[in-house]
Amino acid sequence: MTTTAQADAGRTVTTNIPARLDRLPWSRWHWTIVIGLGTVWILDGLEVTVVGNIASRLSEPGSGLSISSGQVTGIAAALYVAGACLGALFWGRLTDKWGRKKLFMITLAVYLAATALTAVSFDSWWFFLFRFLTGFGIGGEYAAINSAIDELIPAQYRGRVDLMINGSFWLGAVGGSLLSIVALNTDIFAKDVGWRLTFALGAVLAFVILLVRRHVPESPRWLLIHGQDEEAERIVSSIEKRVEAERGGESLPRPEGELTIHQRSSVTFVEIARTVFSDYRRRSILGFSLFIGQAFLYNAITFGFGAILTTFFDVPTGDTGYYFAVIAIGNFCGPLLLGKLFDTVGRRVMISSTYLLSGLLLFGTAWLFDRGSLSASTLTACWCAVLFFASAGASSAYLTVSEVFPMETRAMSIAFFYALGTAAGGISGPLLFADLTSTGKVGDTVLAFQIGAGLMCAAGLVAAFLAVRAERRSLEDIAKPLTSVA
Repeated sequence: MTTTAQADAGRTVTTNIPARLDRLPWSRWHWTIVIGLGTVWILDGLEVTVVGNIASRLSEPGSGLSISSGQVTGIAAALYVAGACLGALFWGRLTDKWGRKKLFMITLAVYLAATALTAVSFDSWWFFLFRFLTGFGIGGEYAAINSAIDELIPAQYRGRVDLMINGSFWLGAVGGSLLSIVALNTDIFAKDVGWRLTFALGAVLAFVILLVRRHVPESPRWLLIHGQDEEAERIVSSIEKRVEAERGGESLPRPEGELTIHQRSSVTFVEIARTVFSDYRRRSILGFSLFIGQAFLYNAITFGFGAILTTFFDVPTGDTGYYFAVIAIGNFCGPLLLGKLFDTVGRRVMISSTYLLSGLLLFGTAWLFDRGSLSASTLTACWCAVLFFASAGASSAYLTVSEVFPMETRAMSIAFFYALGTAAGGISGPLLFADLTSTGKVGDTVLAFQIGAGLMCAAGLVAAFLAVRAERRSLEDIAKPLTSVA
């Protein structure tokens, strides 16, 4: 229900649409949102893992590319992350301006085209270029998808769903690991064919997701603020009818609370900057800390996990995928099993504890590695324990910045913190880590572990003091829209 009144500029609208979305029980319709939007993280996991695992094959004579393993895990990895950072900023602004649906369709199409063109790489510069553009599309997905998910999922489920979706990255990692095992088998595919098929498969999966995503609606919250309240009402009424039909015609609970906003077509960069750096300064410090910690840990270390196995434990190149599949499963189980606690125990306790536990466990792993007490199998087991908690913490970073800032700045805030945090840990990380592991010295790899562990612990301490208690609260209650009328 919405009522409108004319104002000096634009219209003033009183609505209960956010409350109607938040009071919905879980339904099959919500699963369509999870499948349509969340599956892109599977593609991201597939991309990152495949490249790390096929690095050695690409550097071999006969691969079809003149490129070294260090260039694949270093330069190409850094370009992918740099593309993701720039893409997040570029598409994030447009997501807030043009809407969630337009952008999550466009950015997926960009990814699809770029990864398909990576498959036909004939020289290193072509491979580097389209790794960058693949990241450029994925970066835009982060802003558009997290915005849409948080605005469509009911408040009481938002934490666990967001974590589960962001954690699905690791399902793609499992697929990428197993796929690389097949692709690297020269009894099945020639050296210059198998790795190309892995990228081609990513393009095929993206096309399937694109077809599913056509049925996901625009965010009613975004429509309200941008003067399209009639369309927002139509979408929410349609959702309510579908949910009631699932419940055998049982009436839905009464929505509680109304919101009055003054509709506007856009918000300026000055307003966004003032909101992020002045009005919500403490939340900004929190966002930076969480993203820098998880970005360095993941982008620096998982990109080079295969290199560690081959360098220090003489694991054959074709077998590294098995080990990575194991730690990827541990990563996915973290958000899956711990996600509900972020909605019940609460954000502050769970965010701080997952970051601190993963950091302390990684310090322990570094100590054991330095002593020579680990084998390839026990190192993988240690990493499973570390990443079980780290994955839940890392997923909560995206959840945090997407729910603690006002509606009008949501996508741009996600993009901004992702880009700066990931640039600090995700671009410098792979470059630094490639250099450290390539020396073959145990002490250099231990140092990389310790840096990642220290940053995770530091972020956990920041969260213990600054994390927002956003569990089971509406987005408008956590951060009042800039267009809200007092």
